[in-house]
Amino acid sequence: METTAWTQLYSVMHAQQDRRPFAAATLRRIAAFARPHRSRIALFVLFGVVTALLAVATPVLAGGVVDAIVTGGDEDTVVRLALLIALIALVEAGLGILGRRLSARLGEGLILDLRTAVFDHVQRMPVAFFTRTRTGALVSRLNNDVIGAQRAFSNTLSGVVSNVVTLVLTLAVMLTLSWQVTVLALVLLPVFVVPARRMGGRMARMQREAATLNAAMGTRMTERFSAPGATLVKLFGRPEEESAEFADRARRVADIGVRTATAQSAFMTALTLVSALALALVYGLGGWFALRGSMEPGAVVALALLLTRLYAPLTALAGARVEVMSALVSFERVFEVLDLKPLIEERPDAREVPEGPVAVEFEDVRFGYPAADKVSLASLEEVATLDTRGGAEVLHGVTFRAEPGQTVALVGSSGAGKSTIAQLLPRLYDVDSGAVRVGGVDVREVTQTSLRATLGMVTQDGHLFHDTVRANLLLARPDAPDEDLWDALRRARLDDLVRDLPDGLDTVVGERGYRLSGGERQRMTIARLLLARQRVVILDEATAHLDNTSEAAVQEALTEALAGRTAIVIAHRLSTVRAADLILVLEKGRVVERGTHEELLAAEGRYAELYRTQFEQQRGGVTDGAEEEGAQAAGVLA
Repeated sequence: METTAWTQLYSVMHAQQDRRPFAAATLRRIAAFARPHRSRIALFVLFGVVTALLAVATPVLAGGVVDAIVTGGDEDTVVRLALLIALIALVEAGLGILGRRLSARLGEGLILDLRTAVFDHVQRMPVAFFTRTRTGALVSRLNNDVIGAQRAFSNTLSGVVSNVVTLVLTLAVMLTLSWQVTVLALVLLPVFVVPARRMGGRMARMQREAATLNAAMGTRMTERFSAPGATLVKLFGRPEEESAEFADRARRVADIGVRTATAQSAFMTALTLVSALALALVYGLGGWFALRGSMEPGAVVALALLLTRLYAPLTALAGARVEVMSALVSFERVFEVLDLKPLIEERPDAREVPEGPVAVEFEDVRFGYPAADKVSLASLEEVATLDTRGGAEVLHGVTFRAEPGQTVALVGSSGAGKSTIAQLLPRLYDVDSGAVRVGGVDVREVTQTSLRATLGMVTQDGHLFHDTVRANLLLARPDAPDEDLWDALRRARLDDLVRDLPDGLDTVVGERGYRLSGGERQRMTIARLLLARQRVVILDEATAHLDNTSEAAVQEALTEALAGRTAIVIAHRLSTVRAADLILVLEKGRVVERGTHEELLAAEGRYAELYRTQFEQQRGGVTDGAEEEGAQAAGVLA
């Protein structure tokens, strides 16, 4: 039989057989995604029907040529039939190219729509979604599942239509030529299909095993090839063990590959053998009829050629449900992500943050982090069931106000709620009760765009994308000219460093900015903040993990960034917040003390205890309290 027919047949037998029922809601949503492409889908189906008609016509014409030769017909008839066969071949070739282009446009258009919908939706999800979800599982939805879904249109839809048309026409023509041969050919169908499906199931299991092994090997490579992973392996001196373990995984992948290739070869050989038996039946029985004069020789040839158009469509249609179910599963996995409701929604009547100096106010704020079932999926976390914990209140009636241009510092033990407050201000989460106001307006009532333009935040990790210095800076203001970029770098004390880089602004900083030091990464994020020109600045442990030299450079840059802005500063090192206009001491989600540095020391409360503890630790770690003096010299608020 034809190679294309066997390839199609193999793919059907090889497919994973999912027995899930049709979901009417899923079909309706698929129809909604397909609606913008309905004209292309109709044309695509039409191409499949015409191609099926032409495929059946060729064997009939070939039989006519044989009859003309055997019966001594005139040369013109043979030439006309040959030219008609050639014309059909040309038309088929042209339709094949046009159909492939149409299929590509249809499939890629659907991929674009699905990927864009998922990407835009994921961008609206809260931070808790990203802290719980495995990135690889989420990316798989945008790649593998989206592509699996589009196959329903670019492959399955056309295949079902063309196979039905081909099957009906082939059976009609074969019954016309010889109903006896046709019936006997159909009797052989179980001998043809049953072993093929059993072998297909075996190969499907091996392919799933291979996919699992490949995924595990890929995950291991991704973890070990990242900068932190590679560093960890080198620090613990395990390159040989890692190499041996990877080789073992790769060896198992190779073994399953050999077994799969052997099974595929046996599968194709068995199918070829069955097809040869079917052809032998057609030639033997048909030839016997022809010799007895009850069948034309050309009919025997036509039947043999039509046989190739009979078994493949029958088997493909028998497995069409598998393909449809596989596509539905892919669609459902995509829709599963789209059905996750974002916790942060912008109101239709949202307004802009007022112009001018901005005050920040927290009024009786209560908040608990959302439970997993509100922000995540078990399949994205790759767990059997979601963690049921969550929802417990972590902030209890927090109230304070930062006037325009003032600096409010948040201090306290780890887990006291400082970073939670910082995340509520830019509305990474919404409060459960109370209100967070910027410029006198509740953050839930302003547009996300104006809120982001008003608030800037520097976190302790100083995250950068694997891109150029220019691209990382332009995240803050995409239309900024080079002069503004260099001005921001100068004010962040980074201009000399960037000028010395191989490509200046166009130098790639590496994954997460690992080609820069920790202090340089922090100053890069400060330069981005300066470029954005936001009126409120949030510093969340911006110097937590830096050495004294790097901290001094970052603090100098922060002095520039905070000038004239309302600031919320979170710091463990109390020496860096002594000059804040207001210091809030948090413990277990409550403000237990508030005041200036001097007032809190005089109160002899929790702040004084923390300050003395840190001062003693510094004296123990650095001779004669040199660290405190260095912090005072470089203090951003001093």
